[in-house]
Amino acid sequence: MAMNTLMTDEQDRYVHTMGVDVGASYVKVVLLRYDRLGQDHRILDKVAEKLRKRDPKDVVQESVDLMLQRNKLDYDRDIAYLASTGEGEMVARKTGHFYSMTSHARGGIHFVPGARTVVDMGGLYVRAIKVDERGKVVDYKMTGQCASGSGQFIENISRYLGLAIEEVGEISLKADQPEVPSGICAVLAETDVINLVSKGLSTPNIVKGINLSIAGRVVKLLGALRAESPIALVGGMGMNVGMVQAIEETAAENKKKTYEFLSHPDAIYSGALGAALWGGFRHFKLKQKQAVMAV
Repeated sequence: MAMNTLMTDEQDRYVHTMGVDVGASYVKVVLLRYDRLGQDHRILDKVAEKLRKRDPKDVVQESVDLMLQRNKLDYDRDIAYLASTGEGEMVARKTGHFYSMTSHARGGIHFVPGARTVVDMGGLYVRAIKVDERGKVVDYKMTGQCASGSGQFIENISRYLGLAIEEVGEISLKADQPEVPSGICAVLAETDVINLVSKGLSTPNIVKGINLSIAGRVVKLLGALRAESPIALVGGMGMNVGMVQAIEETAAENKKKTYEFLSHPDAIYSGALGAALWGGFRHFKLKQKQAVMAV
């Protein structure tokens, strides 16, 4: 009984929110712990699960359950707000939903304080988002639906080359003579890669060339947006050191504008983190309103 009382007292000192980002390739979950007044918070736990052709609803439920079990929390008692982003209809029992761009913007300035532009490089497209100091979206530009500018495309290419997705970034750094494809197509990706191999290009040079092709699209978005530095690179490709290098090199060729790019080791969690943060914001705003009404 004494042990249970101590555990309850400890849990009552905190407020927890959870963000769930359902993307094209991964489900990401972030658990935040706030003090009771909402004045301080920290990331308590996080998990990213690859879908691997599984039902996203099952992966979401398993990931949420894992967070609760690992941190000895009860959903009904301890989770003040569960926020979804991305494919929110896949998240059962959510408290609220936040638009993906809004979530990535908020997560981006958390990872890179002071950022004025957030580039979300996800599985399906790339978005350049201009934000204010609070992480509120001011303007944005994004690529079209063609997957050849996306993280999913990089995954497909790595598979055709026999690489694990975790290897792609480091291998790109070994390139010495990359060839930038003039117009590589997602639908014909395998054929395109075979053609590059038949030309005698090494794997590092193929990967670096494709990274440079995508980087060119990113830099064009930044120019159209009139982006401001520093720029936070988030989403799955934000953890790809080869992609970050390609973007830096491509941007450096632009004599009209100098950009500072910053990434974070947990860049893939930007959407889930942003959702959890916005969930906390809503929760404590509601508490403030309730306190005023009670007076």
